[in-house]
Amino acid sequence: KVIWTLLVTVLGSASSLPVGDDSICTAEELAKYSIIFTGKWSQTAFPKQYPLYRPPAQWSSMLGVTHSSDYSMWKKNEYASNGVRDFAEKGEAWVLMKEIEEAGEKIQSVHGIFSAPAISSGTGQTFTELEAHSRHPLVSFVVRIVPSPDWFVGIDSLNLCEGDHWVEEVSVDLYPYDAGTDSGFTFSSPNFATIPQDTVTEITCSSPSHPANSFYYPKLKILPPIAQVTMVKLKKNQLGLPAFNLNLPDKSNEIIDSVSETPLDCEVSQWSSWGLCRGPCRKTGTKIRTRFVLLQPANNGIPCPNLDEETACEPENCV
Repeated sequence: KVIWTLLVTVLGSASSLPVGDDSICTAEELAKYSIIFTGKWSQTAFPKQYPLYRPPAQWSSMLGVTHSSDYSMWKKNEYASNGVRDFAEKGEAWVLMKEIEEAGEKIQSVHGIFSAPAISSGTGQTFTELEAHSRHPLVSFVVRIVPSPDWFVGIDSLNLCEGDHWVEEVSVDLYPYDAGTDSGFTFSSPNFATIPQDTVTEITCSSPSHPANSFYYPKLKILPPIAQVTMVKLKKNQLGLPAFNLNLPDKSNEIIDSVSETPLDCEVSQWSSWGLCRGPCRKTGTKIRTRFVLLQPANNGIPCPNLDEETACEPENCV
């Protein structure tokens, strides 16, 4: 933790300012923001295959950067960098931080790096502060979904400057993304590299269109947001103080889940073959076939049907 803090501090203070003038943002040179990340990944909102242990649902630390339009941490429909791949798959930040440092040194597009602690549950809050510059008014960050193959949430190049003033407050709902580097369908899928690498894509309730997908809810039109981020501009007398609108309990970072329930219907297997016909010779007997539950229903979803069925038959091979 000490090394992480020192590295973030050094990189943030050593980043160069760009040579050229952006001319788009004419607000005061520097602005500080409190950034609050709220996890909304609850079993109520996302009941399918919800990770309860080994490990339970949780969020990695946040890694973000303030930058100009010359830099991109990640972008939808483009290939993830090696640093984003390592972060999305394993939560390892060193390669990504090196990429950010090199971008700051070579093309002077990075102003500062920021990070926030991990959240040990699917629902909770974490926060930190960031500094934006009039020539570096864009914010990008990533937070890994844990456990997952290579899934994350984040923001790509959100502009905090509007002409001659800084945005006072902004909130953005976050949805899951696939980094395109691992081919797993479920939260607990084993590591299986995607070859060739695919682009970063948004995961929706119908894409990937596969019943095994942990976010596959074909009856929904859109997934509920799995997280939310809020950025609030700090006044000078607030600098260095905790975010004023955090609603954290005394001994936990758990928050009250206000997301509406997502119904999950029961899923069952195909019928087995019919069993042997049982009964006395020359009289009507019965035979049975069975099926089993693939997915238990939740949140008032359609209950499971009968798992066995019998029908009349005539016994064969009677003596």
